[in-house]
Amino acid sequence: MTYIHELEGWPQFRWNTEQLVARLAAVRHKQGRLIGRMERLGFHLRAEASLQTLTEEVVKSSEIEGEILDRDQVRSSIARRLGMDIGALAPADRHVEGVVEMMLDATGKYSEAVTVERLFGWHAALFPTGRSGMSRIVVGAWRTEQSGPMQIVSGPIGRERVHYEAPAAARLEHEMQAFLQWFEGGGSMDPVLKAAIAHLWFVTIHPFEDGNGRIARAIADLALARSETSGQRFYSMSAQIRKERSAYYEILEQTQKGELDITSWLAWFLDCLDRAFDGADAILATVLAKARFWDLHAGRSLNDRQRLVINRLLDGFEGKLTSSKWAKLAKVSQATAARDIDGLIERHILQKDSAGGRSTSYSLVLPQVDGAPPREENK
Repeated sequence: MTYIHELEGWPQFRWNTEQLVARLAAVRHKQGRLIGRMERLGFHLRAEASLQTLTEEVVKSSEIEGEILDRDQVRSSIARRLGMDIGALAPADRHVEGVVEMMLDATGKYSEAVTVERLFGWHAALFPTGRSGMSRIVVGAWRTEQSGPMQIVSGPIGRERVHYEAPAAARLEHEMQAFLQWFEGGGSMDPVLKAAIAHLWFVTIHPFEDGNGRIARAIADLALARSETSGQRFYSMSAQIRKERSAYYEILEQTQKGELDITSWLAWFLDCLDRAFDGADAILATVLAKARFWDLHAGRSLNDRQRLVINRLLDGFEGKLTSSKWAKLAKVSQATAARDIDGLIERHILQKDSAGGRSTSYSLVLPQVDGAPPREENK
């Protein structure tokens, strides 16, 4: 099997501009409209939308690689680093802190050059213990020959299928020098197109023992932030890729086993980005619903525990809210949780769900919008 990095002329990619120009124009138009809508929200709502988006980006980028992060820890870590008050903060383990540190450095400091030292720092942040799972890996440096060929495989031991094999370790210094020189070089290339090419190019080189996919997506996010001249994020490319994970791996494998014409990859990336912009509507709806809720209840006297749990419900609480879950979230006794819940029911902020008895659960009564009937949340 011959891979793209083994072809004569690598890495001189080419593509059919005619097949991409309409896609790129549509993506740029939708991107501009989204940024314009967000700018009209005001500072606090923009910050809330960015917090939700960054949380989604960090969680889903790791999930693509099969790693599940605690969403509350991720959200708390991001909020703390951005100086946002979201009530009680969930303590985050050092692995979560490292992933968040990498993402915020990539997007918040988008104007700073991507260098070898910066990439090493990102990699070290992703693997603070020097291990990937149970295996010790080289951290904060390119992979070495000692780790053997870098292959993407699937299937049971003995019947593995090799999807891709990256360049040998001896080539990495030269390959990464060429990549970084291109990425930070001048020229008139649209930064959205550069994000797509950078993603493919970096993940094809696969310079680290692990974490290449997450770092490739962080580089793409940095390029997209440059295209908007803003570190605030209002859409998550990784969340959309997670939804289309099978297609993502399929187009990567197809491209890496193909020719230097990467039109198909660029078309897929632009289409996926276009759908990611559509996903931003859900984040915007959640932020606006939260703002409407607190506007409606601005004069209500609520304790810190009640505000904490209400905000958790508004942010998208998984499952049903019960008194035992309340007690756990607010770190109080069952009796105190019951009093907090009863107080909100009396104020018509919470209501009991239809199932009672041992399975009693509660939902938020959300404000009416545009004449629609009141909605329940997390029923």
